[in-house]
Amino acid sequence: MTKSHSARCDTSFMLNGQPRTVHAYPAERLLDVLRQDLEMTGTKEGCGEGECGACAVLMDGSLVVSCLIPVAQAEGANIITIEGATADPRWSKLQEAFLECGSAQCGICTPGMFLATVHLLEKKPRPTMDEIREGLSGNLCRCTGYGQILEAVVQDARQSALP
Repeated sequence: MTKSHSARCDTSFMLNGQPRTVHAYPAERLLDVLRQDLEMTGTKEGCGEGECGACAVLMDGSLVVSCLIPVAQAEGANIITIEGATADPRWSKLQEAFLECGSAQCGICTPGMFLATVHLLEKKPRPTMDEIREGLSGNLCRCTGYGQILEAVVQDARQSALP
């Protein structure tokens, strides 16, 4: 955990639709605050370098890696974690598709993949395969070979497109 030499301070933001205030070092990673202080353990640490996407969250509508975000940067932000996204009924079909297609194996990449998919589908409800690959490109998976994950996204996009 990165700690600044400065004193702890209050940082307030919306987390999964609820106002939250944390007392943390300004340079402390958002990832650590989410997991340790706010018990949002669905957000995973994979690499700690912003390369794998396991710690991805939605922050003000953008997909970001929380291991690279100092908590002070979250002041006033609207943050959605995997817990918030999976509680949203709009994404229940996507959860079903991830399960049916075997997209969640070891589970480390799943929260980031799911949030990357949510981010993509909010922008492009009917993405092409190239758009899906691009939308998930910041996330690494060592278990599925990506086939099952791509299949789940395609399945959800098809189901959502039905009248």
